Amino acid sequence: MIAIGSDHGGVELKDYLVSLLHAKDLDVSDLGTQGRESVDYPDFGREVSLRVAKGEAERGILICTSGIGMSIVANKFPGVRAALVHDLDGARTSRQHNDANILVLSGAKTQKPAAREILETWLETPFAGGRHQRRVEQIMQIERAMGNRIDSGQARK
Repeated sequence: MIAIGSDHGGVELKDYLVSLLHAKDLDVSDLGTQGRESVDYPDFGREVSLRVAKGEAERGILICTSGIGMSIVANKFPGVRAALVHDLDGARTSRQHNDANILVLSGAKTQKPAAREILETWLETPFAGGRHQRRVEQIMQIERAMGNRIDSGQARK
């Protein structure tokens, strides 16, 4: 399952990507927002990231106006490797090298044709493993050393 969420600055692009994912017969959980009314991006970033961190979603997609805020929120969650992607090379390497499990896009700077190509590349590119696996494991060791974990009390703080 792919969890997807956005703030008001990314809702148009989110809706477009949801339609593309449905056309591919992928299981999608659209966690909002559903309109252009101003909302707080951390609320939607938390919902998507929590589902990925808990293993309830295999991957996630987040969109805000710049993509920066959603990236910051998502990477607070243990086990989440969110990548703000602007081009195909970023989509490819975020998966090959970092095993990124959340794709973050800028609603203001990512045009729909580019978003489609980025999404397809990100979905289709496998993790390369090898030396990259060692580095991902180092990231996970840092998370454990910092005491980062998900418990049931974090679900709705």
